[in-house]
Amino acid sequence: MPYAPHRRGVDTVQRKDSVKTMNDTRRDTVCIDTYRVLDSCRDKDCFEDVRVYLTEEGQDIVDRSGSLRVRDAQILRAYIDIDPMPFHRGFYQLHIRLFIKIVCEACVGQGNTRELCGVCAVDKKTVLFGSEGSVSIFKSSGGSGFCPDRGTGECSVGSNLPIAVLETVEPLVLNSRIAEPHRPCCCACSVDEIPDDIGCMLGCRLTAPENANRLLVSLGLFSVVRLERPAQYLISASDYAVPEKECGAVEDDNPCSAFRNMKFPISEFSPPSGSELVGDCGCGASDASTRRCGG
Repeated sequence: MPYAPHRRGVDTVQRKDSVKTMNDTRRDTVCIDTYRVLDSCRDKDCFEDVRVYLTEEGQDIVDRSGSLRVRDAQILRAYIDIDPMPFHRGFYQLHIRLFIKIVCEACVGQGNTRELCGVCAVDKKTVLFGSEGSVSIFKSSGGSGFCPDRGTGECSVGSNLPIAVLETVEPLVLNSRIAEPHRPCCCACSVDEIPDDIGCMLGCRLTAPENANRLLVSLGLFSVVRLERPAQYLISASDYAVPEKECGAVEDDNPCSAFRNMKFPISEFSPPSGSELVGDCGCGASDASTRRCGG
């Protein structure tokens, strides 16, 4: 679509050498299918002394090691189950189970360290409003629905439950320690309840011997949970405008020449001051108006 010249009293958006008149774009009322957020919540969860199920090699390292630290924690998968609340129409209980990969570094001798990994599981429950729906929704899978193949055909299952969405960052490892056998711990599930594909991500089978040391970790988790339902809305939309800016390619294949054109990263060599670290824990600020962590 060509750009119109600038006129008095017309809003414009200017980017470099191109000027586009917004009021010249034709607007239509269209119907879109999207998701409406019915209820949401945020939370800070602390899970203490969660047992980490290790591989056979990792369990042998923990039994021989006297010092251990956690290097990384990563969420592998989340399972969300939704159940209607009895005697509370429109409310649903969400049961969320997270499987977290723990990567550790253990000291097995003077100047000798070994890396090991395992999986732990934590549970989270909450209640949110998801309204009521009497329409079952079916969606096509992209295959042939008229005469599906017996081996590869997929069955579209209808449901009128709301859709639960979980947003979270990688968990923070607050503490880790090696505990003696039969010591009480927080176990969301047994090693047999961990899905096989979770263990395949580690490349080895997980084990949980009874008379072996246990690796326990304490995790902090920030999360946002919401319930959504499909909805249709009428909105005012404009035609898509093809950008006039062309994608430029690197003309010089010399890597040193491209490196010389980069600006020197001065900010990387200048650590931020205390006033620039907004919301940093342990900053020691005495001003009452200073934003506190978690506030």
